[in-house]
This record gives sequence, structure tokens and C-alpha cells, in this order.
Amino acid sequence: MLADRPDRNDHWIEYRVPERPTDSPPAHTRRRRYRGKNPRAFHDKYKELDSERYPADVKKVIASGKTPAGMHLPIMVDEVLRCLRPRAGEVAVDCTLGGGGHARALLDRVRPGGRVIGIDVDPLELPRTEARLRASGFGPDEFVARHANFAGLPKALAAEGLTRVDMILADLGVSSMQFDNPDRGFSYKGVGPLDMRMNPRRGESAAQLIARSSEEDLVRLLQENADEPHAPLIAHLLKLQPLDTTHAVDRLVRAGLGKALPRLEKTDIKMSVRRTFQALRIAVNDEFSALDALLRSLPRCLAPGGRVAMITFHSGEDRRVKKAFQAGYRSGIYSAIAGEVIRSTKDETFANRRAASAKLRWAVRAVDSPLSP
Repeated sequence: MLADRPDRNDHWIEYRVPERPTDSPPAHTRRRRYRGKNPRAFHDKYKELDSERYPADVKKVIASGKTPAGMHLPIMVDEVLRCLRPRAGEVAVDCTLGGGGHARALLDRVRPGGRVIGIDVDPLELPRTEARLRASGFGPDEFVARHANFAGLPKALAAEGLTRVDMILADLGVSSMQFDNPDRGFSYKGVGPLDMRMNPRRGESAAQLIARSSEEDLVRLLQENADEPHAPLIAHLLKLQPLDTTHAVDRLVRAGLGKALPRLEKTDIKMSVRRTFQALRIAVNDEFSALDALLRSLPRCLAPGGRVAMITFHSGEDRRVKKAFQAGYRSGIYSAIAGEVIRSTKDETFANRRAASAKLRWAVRAVDSPLSP
């Protein structure tokens, strides 16, 4: 390549710049710099986002009681296994595959001859989890990943030539991969688009939901989905101006509550912000309708003697699971159900703060229930 430059006498001369061979490796690029000792922004946490390359650093993050960026730590694995009692040769369904932690534990215990079917509505995380499980040695005869909503569980089973299975697990809520990534718009802790869709390729975003909803609709949404005590005020705030980002909602609700209710504690304001995001997320993904559909289909999808375990994270979910299991027990569909919720141990709660609100319930399909052939 030719270029011109002035010589010392200000005369322009021609010189030749060596050209890079076409087959040479790309030039090294430095990673983006960040302020402070450790990166704070999600996309800057290159060590946590590459756990295979930096395992020691990831272990330090976990040991400090935090969840590494982009990683989902499965909750109450031992407790789930005690409820489901997996055995070699059995077939299990993980209705919320997520990062694959629960599925991996089940796969280890249904060998040889068993299968795990993993279902997830997220088209971005599903192939990554499938790739990790394949790399761990689980072939298609042992593990199948299906992109679907668990509301369509019977259809997903039919696609695998099944009508009933031995175990069903559902870990409800949002995975850490979704929650931590600001690009997904689930959390007010990072700047991102106001999206919240578990399947970003379908449906309307949270911003679109707010824009089309009336103030009365938002009041009902906040009360039914999150038991928000200040629902009328927050609904009014949400309709004051167009909202496109997570931080816009965060700032608006915090400032509005602080001004209208000056005696309200900062911790109470923060909880209202969290409940607002929860209520919007549930509405965007129609989570309660999907959960109700799953609970209705469970008995017919479980083989006689089959076991189901469900992990919930807020009262709206837990109430539905509790009532469905109790109704099934009274009618003879379930031979046994959890008398009390199971919670994570103190050690797990310290190691994974997101386990603090988790509640685990289980049920066993009766062998001679009304649904048995």
C-alpha cells in the first residue's frame, strides 16, 4: 500500500507500508477498560462471563455470596432430588431448563436408560444450555431440549412420543442469565430497554404494555401480580410520560413515591420498585396463565406414582401451586403432597442470595387415582 508523508524539507515523498498477509491472524484488540478495581457493568465482567477460562475467579464470586454474571446457580438441588427420587431408567421433564443445573443432576441419576426432556421458552439461552450438556457427554438419547412454553407440556411430550413421565420439575421465575443481562430489560439495576420478554422474538415489551394500558389496567396489574400497596399512585406515575428504559421506570417510581409519600422509608420505596418490575414481567409473559395451564395438565402428564416438584418465588405463584396440590389431594389424584413448604438452607441462602425467597412444594400422583386407566 502506498502513502505520502512530508520529509524534513516539507517535500512530499512516497513510501510503502507493508501489507498484512491475507492469511495472517487478526490484530490483537484490547478489552474495554473500566473504572475501579473490579468491573461493575454486566458486559465488562469478562471473567464471570467466561467461567471455563477463569474458574478460580468465578469460585471467589460464589464464595462471597454472589451469583456470577451470566450464570444461574440451581436452587435446592438436593431437596429437589429428595422430592423427585429419580431412578435409573426413568423419564423426567425439566419444564424450566434455564442453565441446566437441575437437569444435569437428574441426568446423572436416571442413567442408564433414562431420559430428561428440557423445556424452555427462552430461544437465546436454550441452545447455550444444550451445548453445555452435550459437551458434558449427554447425547440425544439421554437429553432432549425443546423450545416451548411449559403451558404446552402435553404437546411437548407428544412430540417425543410420550403421554406420561415419571417426574416433572418446574423452577419458576426468571433465570439469572435473563435477570443480570441489562439488554433483556428485567431489572432496574442495569440500564437497558424496558423489555422483559422471556422470548424476545414474540409478544409485546413492557414499554409497549404500559403505553397501551389504561391507568385502571395498571392498578389491577400491580395489585394482582405483586400485591403492591401503592398501586394507584404508581399506575398514575407510569402514565405520566413515555417510558423506554428500565432506569426511566426506576427513577420515576422512586421520585414519585418520595414526593407523594415523604414519610415512606427508602427500603419501602425500593420494595415498591421491585414489585413494579415483578408485576410488569408477569404481565408481559402471561406467567400466571401459563402456570395455571401447567397445573391443570400435571395429573395427566404424570404416570401413576409419578412425582412433581415446583419452586416458586412469590406469593402469587405459591398460592396457585398450593391450592392445585391440595385440590388434587382431596380428589384422590395425588396420594401425598407437601404439608409445608421447603426452604433453602442457611448455607445455600448465604452462597446464593436469590434462594432466600424460594419455596419448594411437591406432590405424588396416586397409583389408583381417578385419572388412571
